[in-house]
Amino acid sequence: MNLQQQLIHTFVAQYGAAPALLARAPGRVNLIGEHTDYNDGFVLPMAIERAAWLALRPRDDDDVRLYALDFAETAVFSLAHLAKEAGWAEYIKGVIWALQQDGRTLRGFEGVLASDVPIGAGLSSSAAVEVVTARALAALNDLPWQPAQMARLCQRAENGWVGVNCGIMDQMISAAGQAGHALLIDCRALTWEAAPLPPQTAVVILDTATRRGLVDSAYNERRRQCETAAALLGVPALRDVSPAEFAAQEARLEPLTCRRARHVISENARTLAAATAMRAGDARQVGQLMNASHASLRDDFGVSSAALNTMVDLAQRQPGCYGARMTGAGFGGCAVALVQAQAATHFAQTVAAAYVQATGLQPQVIISQPAPGAEIMPPA
Repeated sequence: MNLQQQLIHTFVAQYGAAPALLARAPGRVNLIGEHTDYNDGFVLPMAIERAAWLALRPRDDDDVRLYALDFAETAVFSLAHLAKEAGWAEYIKGVIWALQQDGRTLRGFEGVLASDVPIGAGLSSSAAVEVVTARALAALNDLPWQPAQMARLCQRAENGWVGVNCGIMDQMISAAGQAGHALLIDCRALTWEAAPLPPQTAVVILDTATRRGLVDSAYNERRRQCETAAALLGVPALRDVSPAEFAAQEARLEPLTCRRARHVISENARTLAAATAMRAGDARQVGQLMNASHASLRDDFGVSSAALNTMVDLAQRQPGCYGARMTGAGFGGCAVALVQAQAATHFAQTVAAAYVQATGLQPQVIISQPAPGAEIMPPA
């Protein structure tokens, strides 16, 4: 029984009938462009074949009753009296709150939520839950599905309700992903261009089996450091500084702020170059840019970890690997590698075994092609 079938089976067991609709929204892996999104910069993520799923049917009142298959817990609350608490249901409440703040009228519902996106691994499990909630509620309440606008509302949910100052990338790729392609997203304009994976390549996601918390982590500190650097450089955001302009002005910044800014500015340049290389089918160039991105995240931005560095080093040594880097906010979670498609399975097995030997930790390895963004699925 796959996850979709399990979701429907659980819905029937909980509520005595089949769901009225079924939505899915994918997690994501960012190929390059890390910590650039909240600096109004460029990112190059792809939606993955792991996703959050939500089955639901409407109610005749303002109540919400939602069972989380992954936690075997039920959340019950009222649309008219949302209250902040703790736990997985806050992501759903946050989206409801953001939609209501935007003037949308919503119906009560009952549903079942499930996901196979690893939690805390840097694959945007929270954004997948937010976007699948928005996608399902749009369908339930006859709201137009506008990916950029809904992604922004989901970001508002995480910023204003959950309390994480994330950028727009995670929600945008989950809402607007395209099969077979990564998306070069301009996080200021909220526009995107498709960029195909180079021919005969695969993306391998390497979960280090280490986790980090975002709300209380150094993520918010890095964001403040970037804002400080932009102010000192006299620009709205670090996206507005070219590498040449930075080189001429970096002496104005104290050393730590300088390193943080250097990463963001150089990462924007690498991301644009990677999209160009992907369109040209140049896997080798994409890989070299990914390797440089990891070094910058490790040395200038200070968000890697011993486990991530070990995983990336092991991946980069393997035949058939074009490049590898940490992905996500950092401090734990996943690395990502671009590899020759015919070598992907052997690569995954070899790196996993070497990582166990080096760390004693058992990694999870996911081989994925780019998946479509949020969508309504047949309920049976």
